[in-house]
Amino acid sequence: MITEDVNHSDTANTAVFNNTDTVTQMDRDEKPLHIETVIKQRSPERNISDFRCEICRKTFSSEHEVFRHKEIHSKEKLFQCEVCGKSFVFNSKLASHRRVHTGEKPYKCAACGKCFFYNSHLVTHKRIHTGEKPFHCEMCGKYFVSNSNLTQHKITHTGEKLFRCEICGKSYTQNSTLTVHKRSHTGETPFHCETCGKSFVSSSDLNRHKRTHSAEKPFRCEICNKSFTQNSSLICHSRSHSGEKPFRCDVCGKSFTWNSHFVDHKRSHTGEKPYRCEICGKSFVNNSCLMIHIRSHTGEKPFRCEMCGKSFIKKSCLVVHKRGHTGEKPYQCETCGKAFVKNSSLVDHKMIHTGERPYHCEICGKNFTHNSHLVVHVRTHTGEKPYRCDICGKSFVNNSNLVVHKRSHTGERPYRCEICGKFFTGNSCLVVHKRTHTGERPFHCETCWKSFVCNSHLKSHKQMHTRRKSVNSEKKNLHVI
Repeated sequence: MITEDVNHSDTANTAVFNNTDTVTQMDRDEKPLHIETVIKQRSPERNISDFRCEICRKTFSSEHEVFRHKEIHSKEKLFQCEVCGKSFVFNSKLASHRRVHTGEKPYKCAACGKCFFYNSHLVTHKRIHTGEKPFHCEMCGKYFVSNSNLTQHKITHTGEKLFRCEICGKSYTQNSTLTVHKRSHTGETPFHCETCGKSFVSSSDLNRHKRTHSAEKPFRCEICNKSFTQNSSLICHSRSHSGEKPFRCDVCGKSFTWNSHFVDHKRSHTGEKPYRCEICGKSFVNNSCLMIHIRSHTGEKPFRCEMCGKSFIKKSCLVVHKRGHTGEKPYQCETCGKAFVKNSSLVDHKMIHTGERPYHCEICGKNFTHNSHLVVHVRTHTGEKPYRCDICGKSFVNNSNLVVHKRSHTGERPYRCEICGKFFTGNSCLVVHKRTHTGERPFHCETCWKSFVCNSHLKSHKQMHTRRKSVNSEKKNLHVI
């Protein structure tokens, strides 16, 4: 019931009327529960907070939607899920929620056969086929398939983050995102995969994981036909064709295709590393980097090559590795035409042409092409060797050296020379070995111009010159005496 400009004698139930509309909420027996005020902002441009619930801060597009929503707060949640403990006002809502755990998807798309937990999700999905986007942003003119997507998009204009974690202070644009975040503190993972038993903090993470078993990639790019497991990945991929980079850093002006990359980048300015490893104390800018790092302690390598059986801690490492089998080198240098299996190798290579070494050691003044190289180098000054072999106790300055060392215990030699068939424990050893076939000696002594196949041989050779100089100097001193 909507009431305007009404005077009440009972001050306990009186709301202040000043350019506002008042919503009086009734239960099903028409007994007044309480009077709430929904403030409508009188701005030239409508804001997403035009209609907001004062209890949970959720926003709506109309007064009527707020009225209906508030029933959730005023009524007792009697219906509880026996699997995860979540409670609901209505039994019908509990029945719908249970499908998340059982995997039942009764609503099927006639166009593509995809199934959904809820009819509302099916209705939204159908718009992908029809192209219908009925929800329009008044600020930038962009259209969306669902009201929730529009609401989420509008926050990019306002920057509002209304939902704050009491434990760590981090803020979020949606209450559902905050709920999932809190599980990172409690360790709760209520969504379980029936295939492998793995647990997840959210149903969306579980659904994404399930596609690794089914290999389902329902979201397809109309330009290049590449398919994705989730629509958000398709949207971001589409920007690789359009060149759109909507996330811009106010500090340095750099733009990003992905919001997650933008968030990580901002931490490079603030120095914030909120994700800490409980095993070794190392901190990271995002949770995915922490998860990958933890695998260096646990030894988990979930990404396996079907061709050779080798496993990796990161999917990106597997993708690069597979190119070793296919011979694909998609990254080419525009200066000399040399091609590489990964972009980082191309970036490294380009510095040979530019001579750029932007990372400077403050102890000895040496410069490096990459920050990771500088970090490893600094350990030669500090003596830090954080990577320890659990078999013999030997420690190393970087993880790659530890990986190669462990092969001395296992006997594994995965790198093979195509010319003579000899096997090696590390790729660097194979590279040096190949020079015995090609005759290449890229390391030159500046004193006598003798050449060597590897830098370690050059260093040993240089020590010979140093010793000779020392001996000659001593002889001169004796002659003077």
